[in-house]
Amino acid sequence: MCSVIKVCRLLSAVLVLCFLVPNAFSQSKPQPKRKIKNFGSSLKRLKWDEKKNEAVLTPAPASSGGNADLDVVRIETSLVAWDVLVLDRRGNNVQGLTADDFQVSEDGVPQTVGHFLLGSNQSVPRTIVLIIDYSGSQLPYIRNSIDSAKVLVDSLAPLDRMAIVTDDVELLVDFTTDKNLLKTKLESLIDRDKHSGFLGLGKERRLGKSRQYSALMATLNELFDESDQRQIVVFQTDGDEVYRLRDSIIPPRVPPDLPPETKQLAEQYLANREQSLLLDQTVFTLADVYRTAEKSRATIYTVIPGFKLLGLNQGQQMERVKANIERGRDALWSRYSPEERARLKAEEDERWRPFSPANLQAKTAEAYKVQLALAALASRTGGWTDYLETPEQASTIYSRIFSDINQRYIIGYYPTNKEHDGKRRTIKVEVKEHPEYTIVGRRSYYAPSN
Repeated sequence: MCSVIKVCRLLSAVLVLCFLVPNAFSQSKPQPKRKIKNFGSSLKRLKWDEKKNEAVLTPAPASSGGNADLDVVRIETSLVAWDVLVLDRRGNNVQGLTADDFQVSEDGVPQTVGHFLLGSNQSVPRTIVLIIDYSGSQLPYIRNSIDSAKVLVDSLAPLDRMAIVTDDVELLVDFTTDKNLLKTKLESLIDRDKHSGFLGLGKERRLGKSRQYSALMATLNELFDESDQRQIVVFQTDGDEVYRLRDSIIPPRVPPDLPPETKQLAEQYLANREQSLLLDQTVFTLADVYRTAEKSRATIYTVIPGFKLLGLNQGQQMERVKANIERGRDALWSRYSPEERARLKAEEDERWRPFSPANLQAKTAEAYKVQLALAALASRTGGWTDYLETPEQASTIYSRIFSDINQRYIIGYYPTNKEHDGKRRTIKVEVKEHPEYTIVGRRSYYAPSN
C-alpha cells in the first residue's frame, strides 16, 4: 500500500518532461498558484562550473515539509508537448489542420502524435509574464513602453493570469487576473521616474537597473510550475545587460576616434569599468540564458522599444543609431533650459565625437549585436521579435502576439527514447504533403536527467 501511495503522490505532483500536462487539456478553470516569495533567489544559486563551462543552478534548500521519498518511483515515459505555427508560402497562417496532418520526428526517429489541441481553445488558460525595462537607456521610451504594456493587459482573456517583473529583478505584481491592479502597478513605474519638489530635486529619480537578462533567468527558474500549461514571456527591453554578462559578446572598448585628452580619460574609465565588471558581472553567459530558455516550456516574444536595426543596411542603421543618441540626450537633459541643452551637446560633440563616422559605425555594430542577441533568444523558444517605435504600434504588436498564440497547434507525443540523460533532442515537425509550409516553433528540448 505504501508504494501505491508513493506512485499516486508522484504522478500528481511531477511530470518530468512534459511541456503540457495532458489531463489539463480539458481544464476550464485555472488552479490557484502559490505565492512567490524571495523572487530572484535562484540567481544566488547559480554557480559557474569550470568543467561544464556553464552556469549551473544548485538545488534550493530542502523545505521542512518536503517528502524526500517522492523520487523513489520514476516515470518511464513523459509527454513532450509544444505549440507550432504553420505558415504558407505567403506567410499566412494555415488553419483547419488535424493531428493526422502532422508528422513528427525526434533525432530523426518518427514519433506518434498522441495529443492535439487548437491554440484558440480558451478552456486552457495562459500564464503570462511581462518583463519590462524602465532603465536609463529607456528614458525616451518609458511612457511609450508603459502605455503599450497596458494594451497587453487589456488583451488578456478571462482565464489568463499575468505577472509583471522589472529589470530590477523585482516581482512588481504576482500572478493575477485583476487588470486594474496590473495597470496601476505599471503606472507606478512612471512615478518612480519623476522628480518632485523645488526644481524637481525633492525626490530622487529612480530608474531600473538594466538587469533584464537576470530578470528573465529568475522568471524562467522560479515563476512557472507544472500547472502552467501555456507559458508565455513578453520580454520588453533593449537588452543592454548583455554588456555585463559573463564572457560578454561585446567587451568594453575605447571609442576609436577621440581627441588625445579625451582618449586618455576614456582609457582610465575603461580600466575602472573592467575592474567594476569583476564585481558586477553576472555568473551566467548569454549561452546560459539561451540554454535556460530552451529548457523551459515558455514561448518568448521579444518587444524592443525604440529603433529597429535588423534587416536594414549599414547606412540606415547608422542613421537610426544617430537619431537614438539624440533622443537619449534630449531625455537625459530634459530638465535643463534649451540654452543649457545646446551647450551640453556642443561640449559632448567636441570631446566625445559621437557622430564621427568611426564612432558611429562602432556604436552601430554594438547596437546590432544587442538586438541580434534578443532576436535569437525569442526564436529559440518558437517566438519572435518586434519593435515598438511609436505608441500607435502597441495595439498591433500585442494583437499579433495573441493572434499568433491563438492560431497555433499544440502537439504532443510520448518519445520512443526514454533515456533520462539530460541531453538535447532535436524535434522536426512537418505537414504531410505540404513541404512548402513553414513551421514556427521549438526545434529542440532537453530530456530529464536522473
